Amino acid sequence: MKKFLLASAAVAALATGAQAADLGAPRAPVAAAVIAPAFSWTGFYLGAHVGYGWAQARYTDFATPANNASINANGVFGGIQGGYNWQFNNIVLGLEADVAAGGLRRTFNFGNGDTYRASVPFLSSVRARAGLAADRALFYVTGGLGIATLQDRWNLGGVVTTASSTRAGYTVGGGIEYAFTPNWTAKAEYLYYGFGDRRNVVVAGDRVRTDIHTVKLGINYLFSTGPSAVVARY
Repeated sequence: MKKFLLASAAVAALATGAQAADLGAPRAPVAAAVIAPAFSWTGFYLGAHVGYGWAQARYTDFATPANNASINANGVFGGIQGGYNWQFNNIVLGLEADVAAGGLRRTFNFGNGDTYRASVPFLSSVRARAGLAADRALFYVTGGLGIATLQDRWNLGGVVTTASSTRAGYTVGGGIEYAFTPNWTAKAEYLYYGFGDRRNVVVAGDRVRTDIHTVKLGINYLFSTGPSAVVARY
C-alpha cells in the first residue's frame, strides 16, 4: 500500500511540473490582419483634356429672310481643369472649373457670293458635380456656368461685318471617371452649353442663337491617396 501511495505521488508531481512548464512557455504573437482601404475621391485634383465640339449657330435676319442661316461649327479643342471632391460613403460632391481653346468653326455660303462664318475659339465652365462612387469608378452629373467667346463674320454684298462677344450661359452634362492608380484618374464627359439669343448683331432686329455640344476625354492627378489601411486584430 505504501509503495502504491509513493508511486501516485510521483506521478502527480510530474504532471504538475509539466503543467507549470506549459504555463511558463512564451506564446507566439497573433499576426495582424491588414484590410485594404477603400479608394477615396476626397481631395484636390488637376488635369487636362481633349475633345470634339458641335456649335450650332442659327442666324435670323427678320428684314431679309434670304440671309437666314443655320450651320454647325465643328472642331477639336483642348484645355485644362481643376477641382475638389468631397466623399461621404459612396456619394461624391465636388466643384470643377475648366478652360479650353480650339477650332470650332464653319462657313455657310448663301449661293450668291455672300457668306456667314461662325466660330468658337474659347470655352470655359464652372460647375458642381454630384455622383455615386463604386470604389475606383465614379458616375456623375454636372451643371453650372458656361462661358464662351462667340465670333461671327458676314460677307454680304461685298461688305464684311464681324462680331465677337464673350457670353455667359449655362451648361449641363454627365460622365464617368475611373482611378487606374491611387492618384491618376481618366474620364469621359459630355456637356451641353446654352447661350440664348444675341440680338442686333449686324442689323437692327437680327438674331443669332448658339448652342454647343461637347464630348471630351481627360486625365486628372489627385492630390490625395485616400485613407490609411485599417488594421484589425483577431
